Amino acid sequence: MNQAPHAPLSAGRPYPLGANHDGLGVNFALFSANATRVDLCLFDANGRKEMRRVALPECTDEVWHGYLSDAEPGLLYGFRVHGPYDPANGHRFNPFKLLLDPYARRLHGEVHWGDALFGYRVGHARGDLSMDRRDSAALMPKCIVTAEHPYSWGDSRAPDTPWADTILYEVHVRGASMMRDDIPVSMRGTAAALGDPRFVEHLHRLDVSAVELLPVHAFLQNRTLEERGLRNYWGYDTLAYFAPEPRYVPNGPNTLRQAIRRLHAAGIQVVLDVVYNHTCEGNEWGPTLSWRGIDNASYYRLVPGDERRYIDETGCGNTVNLSHPAVLRMVLDSLREWACSYRVDGFRFDLCATLGREGTGFDPGAGFFDAILQDLVLSRLKLIAEPWDVGLGGYQLGQHPPGFAEWNGVFRDSARRYWRGDAAQRQGMAGALCGSRSLFDRRHRRPWSSVNFITAHDGFTLADLVSYAERHNEANGEDGQDGTHENFSANWGVEGDTDDKAIAGLRDCVRRALLASLFFSDGTPMLLAGDEFGHTQSGNNNVYCQDNPLSWLDWSRADSPRGETMIRFVGRLAELRWLHPSLHADRYLDLAEEILPGVARAGFFEPDGRPVSPADWEEGEQRAFALRRASLRGGVVDVTLLLNPRDGALSFVLPEPSLTWTCELDSGTEDHSVTAVTDGIEVQAHSIVLLAAQGAGDGPA
Repeated sequence: MNQAPHAPLSAGRPYPLGANHDGLGVNFALFSANATRVDLCLFDANGRKEMRRVALPECTDEVWHGYLSDAEPGLLYGFRVHGPYDPANGHRFNPFKLLLDPYARRLHGEVHWGDALFGYRVGHARGDLSMDRRDSAALMPKCIVTAEHPYSWGDSRAPDTPWADTILYEVHVRGASMMRDDIPVSMRGTAAALGDPRFVEHLHRLDVSAVELLPVHAFLQNRTLEERGLRNYWGYDTLAYFAPEPRYVPNGPNTLRQAIRRLHAAGIQVVLDVVYNHTCEGNEWGPTLSWRGIDNASYYRLVPGDERRYIDETGCGNTVNLSHPAVLRMVLDSLREWACSYRVDGFRFDLCATLGREGTGFDPGAGFFDAILQDLVLSRLKLIAEPWDVGLGGYQLGQHPPGFAEWNGVFRDSARRYWRGDAAQRQGMAGALCGSRSLFDRRHRRPWSSVNFITAHDGFTLADLVSYAERHNEANGEDGQDGTHENFSANWGVEGDTDDKAIAGLRDCVRRALLASLFFSDGTPMLLAGDEFGHTQSGNNNVYCQDNPLSWLDWSRADSPRGETMIRFVGRLAELRWLHPSLHADRYLDLAEEILPGVARAGFFEPDGRPVSPADWEEGEQRAFALRRASLRGGVVDVTLLLNPRDGALSFVLPEPSLTWTCELDSGTEDHSVTAVTDGIEVQAHSIVLLAAQGAGDGPA
């Protein structure tokens, strides 16, 4: 491999940004509006010795650029950027710090913590106003020049699953396979395991259509966590927006591409959880690794009049400045890189409310949204917003523009509180079943815009939700005070694990009811990996720092009789969702419209068969109810759901008109056989029953 350490550097071009090989050499281009000089640093194959340092010879429209003839893919490099070290005015240039290219597509090595990584002198009386002159190169990873066409996709095609038919499965790349004894040790914890036939077979059993992967961007291991013997597990501290996390792809980025190709061949889409709201550099006390040293005043939002400080609407120390065109371009280029080079099918945007903030606050017409929705590539993908942040007016559920789905925390809380038996939750549960219309039925949005979930990576697992009344986060070393305090959970008699068969059976019953609520509601269901077989985190609802068996999926539970039973139950829920179109309406229509004489599209009934009146909804102690759905297909009554969150069994009288019904699912039992039902049925405590009218359930037309 020719490293070309002594070739002359010519002017090159200002675009494309990053390091791009054209077959004859490499063009380097870096945006910095406020720099006075940019040095390109070349390293030996081990990344330990700086072989050459040369200034980029040209700057065009605030992009510094140069061309290195005869350089080839595999070359290791970084930048040093000159300019004023003037934190009071927002500038933190320090050429003694080696910086990662924001457009680097692959990294060599990792960050090794030391005080030289900081642009200021740690412990100095003047704090971050001081300047540290130690070279940080030995502690820094290096960027790798990559080939332009690194992978041949052949004739493979991505599945084109409509939103209305989508079932998401949120999973962590590393945690998915670290405890799988049936795959090679070398594959465990890597992207390769995602494409393994055994994992794909499991996804098929659940009938999920897409995996939503926690962050795969290269991320930083937090210094404080390392000092406590912990690790950044989730990966929400991005170090490089274009490069995959090296631990996930030890044999190179093509490992991830191959996994995506195999998932696509199995009919499963891939959605990435991406973090563009903040970076790993933190606030003014954080390290200088990339953007801060390249052009702090451009890449980050700073406090007006006090530019030494960072606006922090993310709770992570800084906020990426998407109002700057070059920064917005970086984010869009990153998204297109993953969409085109890795062929992912969509993105879940962490703290998306932050991305939509303009000078006056959150705006559904913000430049970030406009840029994505007019993009010919990105606008066609699945786009999911986490609709909150910690800034003023941070909860923006239902306010994102058409084209975006949103994580629905109201659905989560309504379902949890309803099945816990809280008072005055019946109307909330009814609204959740019908796609949270009050939040999403505007601007011609569809029910799929509501991404419904009971649990997610952040919080209790489903097994812990019914086993713990309080969080138990002592292992995190933060006095157990991290993670949310209010989980709307219950232990049903004993805190944590128990040998009491009655309590264990009750917990399983509540778990099944919660899962049935998820799959039988309008909207897009999202299942947390492991919930289908009872994954537990021992009551820890914030395992962000637990890269160990506490957070890794324990597949022995899936092989247990109890786990196998729950997996079959989830598969049955997905099957019924597919069989009955009224369980996943593809648009918001008038629920009161009569499909048959006297039969509305959706009707709510008391257990005695009477329609629920407006006054009845206000009765806080009433909990059970029935929901009858009529299908547009042929104008027939399709299904009736009977919900009983109470402690005792309850008899339901079926509403008029009298029909021939079959019980397709009773969450109160592990027996999923279909039985006939006449005028009424007894529903067990903490259970949902799904009744199908005779002739219904033939699948979509």
